[in-house]
Amino acid sequence: MEAFFKTHKYLVEHLHAPVRRGLMDEIDWNDRLIGIKGSRGVGKTTFLLDYAREHFGADNKECLYINLNHFYFTERTLVDFASEFRAKGGKVLLIDQVFKYSGWSKELRYCYDNFEDLKIIFSGSSVMRLKEENPDLSGKVVSYNLRGFSFREFLNLMSGNNFPAYTFEEIIGNHQEIAKNICSVAKPMAYFQDYLHHGFYPFFLEKRNFSENLLKTMNMMLEVDVLYIKQIEQSYLPKLRKLLYLLAISAPCTPNVSQLSKEIETSRATVMNYIKYLTDARLMNMLYPVGESFPKKPSTVYMYNSNLMYPIRPMEVNVQAVRESFFYNQLLKDNTLNEGMKNAHFLVNGKYNFRIEESMKVKNNPDLYYAVDKVEVGEENMIPLWLFGFLY
Repeated sequence: MEAFFKTHKYLVEHLHAPVRRGLMDEIDWNDRLIGIKGSRGVGKTTFLLDYAREHFGADNKECLYINLNHFYFTERTLVDFASEFRAKGGKVLLIDQVFKYSGWSKELRYCYDNFEDLKIIFSGSSVMRLKEENPDLSGKVVSYNLRGFSFREFLNLMSGNNFPAYTFEEIIGNHQEIAKNICSVAKPMAYFQDYLHHGFYPFFLEKRNFSENLLKTMNMMLEVDVLYIKQIEQSYLPKLRKLLYLLAISAPCTPNVSQLSKEIETSRATVMNYIKYLTDARLMNMLYPVGESFPKKPSTVYMYNSNLMYPIRPMEVNVQAVRESFFYNQLLKDNTLNEGMKNAHFLVNGKYNFRIEESMKVKNNPDLYYAVDKVEVGEENMIPLWLFGFLY
């Protein structure tokens, strides 16, 4: 136990990153069982340590961070460890990589039912269905999603500002004033291309090759977040990797499932399941017409965020695809997106039809809204694309 306290102290003191204030303030920390889900690379470990640092400090032994990928837990049960931690005065147990421990959901439920004075906060992959696939936790766990940096968070970090987030309705109704206020303090367009290239994942802050790091992370998403958690045989990994590549080089596109099934030599149903797994792992996004959903074929597939597009074919990235992927990704948190009507790319919240454009030099259709790339301040139904990065 003492060794874990020493590791906890070291990590809290040394593993720092910008605090994800939005989610930190959104969570009800009074709940006794909290799950933090997110894709690989978005900073779940750091988020747990930020909580420990902010609420307890490095030396307070009432809070302890553990990683269930540790060999120690091959012979020691989580329940026994939690019981000993409580006996030593522990109040909050922070658990990382919970899915690496067999029977984790049953033991978390046991702790919840029997250790009422112990709070457990654990991290999990975005692929995990905490409630649907783990009936032990249904009605007990409260889960939250940790996303990558929004453009707002990236801009604040890079420019030293503290701009607030806005709702979608606030941006629609008051985008000119909001944009003017922001542009009077900072120049968002000076940072926007950097964000599209490398601003979503926090490891751009590390002194390593970003593209190589992201490629490694994408492969880990496939190998761990898809194969391991979904219990798919390792021999199918090349098919998954090829499918991701084929979709990535053509996204956004309407997937030709029959052709893809021939390319990766598997059934059409398996292709659709794989696309769903890639979506769950936060590698792809699926866009459907209103009223349709999986297992039907999506009308369009997108890369989950624009950063993912650059490592795969860095010299051939489609700029319009980057714009559309950014728009979809930034709206995902609190909005519903469907296939747009008529000439629109997206229908937002069943109400707003949007086209994503390079500039305001387009024939303006008053029935549409436009998210425009190369403009700082918009007008009427033309809204700067970068401003949709201020939704969280």
